[in-house]
Amino acid sequence: MTELALDCGAASDTGRVRESNEDRCWMDAARGTFLVVDGVGGQAAGEHAAEIAVAAVREAMAIDSAEPPAARVRQAIAAANNAIYAAAQKDPELRGMACVLTLAQVDGEQVTVGHVGDSRLYLLDWRTIRKVTSDHSPVGEAEDSGGLSEEEAMAHPRRHEVFREVGSCARSANAEEFIEVRQCELARDAAMLLCSDGLSDHLTSRRIREIAERYAGDAGQIARNLVEAANQAGGRDNITAVFVAGPAFGGRTGATRPRLGVTRPRTRRGMWRGRIAYLTFGVLIGMLLWAAFRIRS
Repeated sequence: MTELALDCGAASDTGRVRESNEDRCWMDAARGTFLVVDGVGGQAAGEHAAEIAVAAVREAMAIDSAEPPAARVRQAIAAANNAIYAAAQKDPELRGMACVLTLAQVDGEQVTVGHVGDSRLYLLDWRTIRKVTSDHSPVGEAEDSGGLSEEEAMAHPRRHEVFREVGSCARSANAEEFIEVRQCELARDAAMLLCSDGLSDHLTSRRIREIAERYAGDAGQIARNLVEAANQAGGRDNITAVFVAGPAFGGRTGATRPRLGVTRPRTRRGMWRGRIAYLTFGVLIGMLLWAAFRIRS
């Protein structure tokens, strides 16, 4: 169970083009567990896969276990994978359904992230934003290697192709080329964002950070603002955001911190010190010029 007093909120929207929302999310702040799922399969199949994944992960992560977080996260995602696959085998109309997902487990200040596909987890503090996960897609690999800029990747026609997903076949928790597990720290003055590609395909990391900086104690509002911004930028896909703020992130302490690129006002004492230094420098220059004149004469 997490020891940080986390403020969390979520928002999800169909977007401006799709007819249904195949994204799903789930939060358990008491246990420090957060999940975003993006269904794949078309019609109702993707939506059904996402719902199965949420139910399976929720059940697995609710079990008290002495296993390390990485093992628990792997087991939960594998359970979701195999539940989706089993359901698809029973119903021909659901064949081929799958999903991509990002699962985060917070324990103290340590975050264990289990990830498959092109949903994402970002880590933010008052200075920076960092993408913790790697997109399991050709375009994502090109972006991570520097072959494409963030903006080029967002506009690429193949940006929705993925080579890892959850549910297309039976898999074990430790299967190779399946679950990517990473760990990072969520400090008291940091926040994290889990999102579907419907958000990251419309908002640059800089824009995400700009919106997150408005946080003033309501994580749900930031999640809604992010979704709305993605809709305003086009809303071509389902959009989901789960925003999780540490107890000292943003509005609760941000007022005491200078923003990067903004010069703090000089105090009166600092202004007088500058004037005295300027006068002293002028006197020294004058004395040197006077001495040089005397030597020449």
